Amino acid sequence: MSFDLYATVTARIVSALEDAQKWQRPWTSAFAPSGGGALVRPVNAISKRAYQGINVPLLWSARRNSQHWATYKQWQSIGAQVHKGERSSLIVFWKRVETVSGDSEGDSEGDHEFRPHWIARAYSVFNAEQVDGFGEAPTPPAPSFDPITQAEEFVAKSGAVIRHGGDKAFYSSHHDFVQMPHRGQFVGSATSTVAEAYYGTMLHELTHWSGHSSRCDRQLGNRFGSEAYAAEELIAELGAAFLCADLLLHHEPRADHACYIANWLSVLKNDKRAVFTAASKAEQAVRFLSGLQAPSVATAA
Repeated sequence: MSFDLYATVTARIVSALEDAQKWQRPWTSAFAPSGGGALVRPVNAISKRAYQGINVPLLWSARRNSQHWATYKQWQSIGAQVHKGERSSLIVFWKRVETVSGDSEGDSEGDHEFRPHWIARAYSVFNAEQVDGFGEAPTPPAPSFDPITQAEEFVAKSGAVIRHGGDKAFYSSHHDFVQMPHRGQFVGSATSTVAEAYYGTMLHELTHWSGHSSRCDRQLGNRFGSEAYAAEELIAELGAAFLCADLLLHHEPRADHACYIANWLSVLKNDKRAVFTAASKAEQAVRFLSGLQAPSVATAA
């Protein structure tokens, strides 16, 4: 039986969701250098480039304490050695290839058309926790800026119309505004302050806001049919998680997320490429929102 990359990745995300004893994102506590539950983007230990798209939740779901990852050969290239018996984690790399179409018997270059497309390749990576000989730098001190102030500026610079009142958070696509409860209505927890809970919800709704036809123009109906609503919620949740990671915010599930998980699982089980699409759309939303910001708060490349 041939290896099915899309099915394998989807199965891992579904398993991470189903294994939770209670509804909690499988990546909420990943990469918390200070032990506080803050999200940090996974990074390649050799190139220093941050992973993007589907690779972010894939590596978060591995629940490793270090943000640094590399392939077996990459670790070897810097003199580090993967521990015997360690299990790798899967990532996806997209390679651009060109196919030729047209008259194969033609003798002029104009008879052929080169059509680029992308092919997904699977790669195995290991976390810095799984190797010897990697001198990981000590965790840097907390940034000098206030992360809540950072979030406030990020939201303000989006230009979104935001209204406060009532007891529900939602985005109205018809009237193009975000509705939020008053800030004092949010409650904190052992890992999140009241403000962090507020901004986590705000970023979820801003991801919805980014999908408007005048912005990212996120059309999901043809792709997901009757499950488009659940797919959009998954996109918004991934987008909020990515943004919380980039803004160095703690991130906890919203109280109403429990009712979404069954729909998410249904989408993922029915379509092995759905999580790829959701992660790609979430990354697109993050890039759009980040493009509205000053360089100091833009997301990792």
